[in-house]
Amino acid sequence: MTASTRGSKTTLRGSDHMALLEVENLEIAVSARGKLLPVVQDISFSVDDNETLGIVGESGCGKSLTSLAIMGLLGGTTVRINGGSIRFDGMDLLTLPEKDRRAIMGNRMAMIFQEPMTSLNPVYRIGDQIIENLRQHQSISNSAARDRVVELLTLVRIPNPSERIDSFPHQMSGGQRQRVMIAMALSCEPKLLIADEPTTALDVTVQKEVLDLMADLQKRMGTAIVLISHDLGVIAETCDKVAVMYRGRVAEAASTADLFAELAHPYTRGLLNSIPVVDRDVEWLEAIPGRVPTLEENLTGCAFHPRCALATELCASNVPATTEFKPGHSVQCHFAGKVAS
Repeated sequence: MTASTRGSKTTLRGSDHMALLEVENLEIAVSARGKLLPVVQDISFSVDDNETLGIVGESGCGKSLTSLAIMGLLGGTTVRINGGSIRFDGMDLLTLPEKDRRAIMGNRMAMIFQEPMTSLNPVYRIGDQIIENLRQHQSISNSAARDRVVELLTLVRIPNPSERIDSFPHQMSGGQRQRVMIAMALSCEPKLLIADEPTTALDVTVQKEVLDLMADLQKRMGTAIVLISHDLGVIAETCDKVAVMYRGRVAEAASTADLFAELAHPYTRGLLNSIPVVDRDVEWLEAIPGRVPTLEENLTGCAFHPRCALATELCASNVPATTEFKPGHSVQCHFAGKVAS
């Protein structure tokens, strides 16, 4: 895996061969009060078969909007894709006819959303909701689809699947509902799975079970995964490579091993320091001071400079170019690598 850099562009990609998913120079903006406000700015990354890319950052950094753009779920909103390309399995998704795009969504590429209770229909049984997806994309009878759902619920470790297939979402625990969402996403054996903070609402024990389940299913099916999270600890355990996003840009990108061997951006260090350490007795958890700037705030220079301990006048006036800190490790910072531990 190598990372290429061009000016302010960051590209996290496998090699020169065509990857399963290739996002190039993506620009996303939201229309508000007659203006287009940039949300995602010139980001690029790629994912190969059987590979996991972690996209990490605080809320408001553009992670979820990027995933929704990939899935084609921004239609009918005030969000616009202003530039760049999204290629999946050699197809340009942004120019693909709507009929062809819909045939891919939920079939060859699928998504697990953050909160299953807002994604599952509360008035339909969970089995019927998975059957609907199966019959939408495959020529299969209702009885065969029901048998397939039982197989899927068994695969995601739902107890008594032949009985729970007729349960409503409210009759299941949070961990079980998330397993149902995983079963639905995997029902058509997609080549790409996007998981948007799939463990946020779960306790740590269930969180580990869900992450282990996703890793096990990836080994069995060879599915590529884009895992979106705010937790670098989760990313470290599950991903092959990482893109750290801040206010719509990729601040740092590398293989997981290289990133954690030497963090190059102060924002990445701040995210890591905010993770509680079980064997350390502390009175206060560390936190990055301040907040992610809103879209309306017209910041000059580096977007992170108001919160950064290393910031100088240079940071406040000039957007740092993306440079290759080390081979395969790119960073967007005037003081790359000068990160206190």
